Amino acid sequence: MSVLEYWPEFLTVVTVHLLAVASPGPDFAVVVRQSISLGRKEAIWTSIGVGAGILLHVTYSLLGLGLLISQSVLAFNILKVLAVGYLLFVSWQCINAKPQSLNLSQSDTPNSRLLSYHSAMSCFRLGFLTNALNPKATLFFVALFTVVISPGTPTAVQLFYGLWMAFATGLWFIGLSLFLSQQRVRSFFSHFGHWVERVMGGALILLAGKLAFATLDSPDPS
Repeated sequence: MSVLEYWPEFLTVVTVHLLAVASPGPDFAVVVRQSISLGRKEAIWTSIGVGAGILLHVTYSLLGLGLLISQSVLAFNILKVLAVGYLLFVSWQCINAKPQSLNLSQSDTPNSRLLSYHSAMSCFRLGFLTNALNPKATLFFVALFTVVISPGTPTAVQLFYGLWMAFATGLWFIGLSLFLSQQRVRSFFSHFGHWVERVMGGALILLAGKLAFATLDSPDPS
């Protein structure tokens, strides 16, 4: 069995996933907020967290747990409540943002390095949870692994698809982070960066509201 026979399927997966990642959603809103309000490093760590969240979806899809969630109204609603609650928590933090300088720098002391470590981990956690707790992403990956990807495709090949999607997602949002965190872009927002956070908070509330009314027949990852 030649590896080349899976190229058409892989290209389909790449196309479908690209369209899903490019559509605005909680991941997009969070990365934009991190890029403009906090900076490049924080946005990149958040983007890496989003990419890592994809691995969780891939793992349970390969194990068949995603199909179980997609067929259980109770499991889906529990995940949905957790996701809505988390998005509302993040939006509350954004809406309560205070004006601050976007050009603050810290000296390279042990305390500042420790603070930087915790900042990186918190940003990674933000990206990971934002992606992992999205039940519509769950439905998207279930549909992908049951409809687009053939059940006859070897597990190793399906795992490669999953790793690619995690890498591509992280790369996409890292690219967005690099663009939005440029000094020229951040300087443009420097006088009203806290208002950008509040707008992102409002967007997250709208996304949480949209998610609250999501049903099992709507496999839309945004």
